[in-house]
Amino acid sequence: MTRTPQRKIIAFLAASADGYIARPDGDIDWLNRIPRKSDYGMREFHAGVDTILMGRGTYDWGIEYFRKTGKPPRFDASPIHYVFSRNPPKEPAPGATFVSEDVTAFAERLRSAPGKHIWMMGGGGLIASFLDAEQIDEFDIHLMPVLIGEGIPIVAPRHRHVPLKLIDSKKYPDGVVRVRYAVARKSSGKRIRAPGAVIIRTR
Repeated sequence: MTRTPQRKIIAFLAASADGYIARPDGDIDWLNRIPRKSDYGMREFHAGVDTILMGRGTYDWGIEYFRKTGKPPRFDASPIHYVFSRNPPKEPAPGATFVSEDVTAFAERLRSAPGKHIWMMGGGGLIASFLDAEQIDEFDIHLMPVLIGEGIPIVAPRHRHVPLKLIDSKKYPDGVVRVRYAVARKSSGKRIRAPGAVIIRTR
């Protein structure tokens, strides 16, 4: 299958300075930074994607967020939202398409179709599965100036060695640092593969 070189899968996320994307229970209270004088490049990035990938934990967090705000659970039709899970709900929220197939086959088919870049929203388990399948092109991480001590890491723990190449970095006045990395490749042009089976590690 031919891959469209320009269409990348990018893990765009925020993390604490000690590398966590959420507390152990999924709480992200530490991200509520007031006042917020910048969108940290979010608007520009969002305009460049038309597909969002997420795991079941991230989906459930979104459903709970809707409930807390009193809004009916509904995901936008654009970008398209794909949710990876071995146990999809009987009645998914409108706008969410559940996926349980092989990561590589799904990603290659998605890349071959015309479109913009693809946002890997997370969480750590899904990012790990795509990374080990050599299906992550870039990490775009916003490091928040806070230590939370424990939580859900950017990538689920696993023995791996994946070199990264710095693309860009930017420091914001409030202490947030944005770093962009490309996932390095071998000289042959192939992605660097971590050992182990390619499986979906989400609920």
